[in-house]
Amino acid sequence: MKRRTYLKGAAGSAATFTLAGCLGGGGGGSETITIGSDIPYRPFEWETTEGELTGFDVDIAQAVFADELGYEHEFQKTSFDGIIPSLNNGNFRVIMSAMTITEERAEKIDFSDAYFTAYQTVIVLNNSDIAAKEDLKGKTVGVQKGTTGAAAADALKEEFGGDLTIQRYDQVNGAFDALINNQVVAVVNDNTVNAEFVNQSENAKFLEGAGAAEDQGKDAPPYLTLTVEEYGIGFRQDDDDLREEVNGALATIKDNGTYDEIYSKYFSG
Repeated sequence: MKRRTYLKGAAGSAATFTLAGCLGGGGGGSETITIGSDIPYRPFEWETTEGELTGFDVDIAQAVFADELGYEHEFQKTSFDGIIPSLNNGNFRVIMSAMTITEERAEKIDFSDAYFTAYQTVIVLNNSDIAAKEDLKGKTVGVQKGTTGAAAADALKEEFGGDLTIQRYDQVNGAFDALINNQVVAVVNDNTVNAEFVNQSENAKFLEGAGAAEDQGKDAPPYLTLTVEEYGIGFRQDDDDLREEVNGALATIKDNGTYDEIYSKYFSG
């Protein structure tokens, strides 16, 4: 990638970039596109100890907005639970935050073409007595507020006739901490983010079992999948020109190999 993208630390600086990113129509050049994102959400977006923002979404944004469309761009840290209202209030121009395309969200914002396939999954501690989905009945699980992981846990609670307690955290790291501290028996979250935690902690594992991916005839991963989902970039519903530009750029980076290069940097297989 040609340029590195940094997360603004000062509230005043972030506000300045937000104003610049929300003005104007398309065309690249001097305009700055401000990107709302829930950070940290590794491996999609997280801040290094040196203050650099990195991750899959960060590199995709660089390829799409800067390299293909010629825009300056800046990520703005925001809570996922309120990210759609913040977009519609003009706090930033687009959302890139590992956001699943859903019918409910599509009533409030528009989405780009899908750029990533994900699954909702369950992780538990290595020494857990939870060996199958049914073992979660009567237990407490952790989720991040406002996510499709939370929605998947809600669906699981309904499947269990209400016999499931759900603890909701502002950020997914809160759910992971609760798992390690035995405050919840499992975390329901996106597969790649769960995998990042599993690989780093060495004290957690995926819950196994057949699930949604296999039911839908997908190339199912070797663990339980509660849902199959597609991520999209979010836009205000009056921002069709930029959305069309972005869809064109996404198609280009998929055709020219840039997408595969970025994907292989963060994900195996």
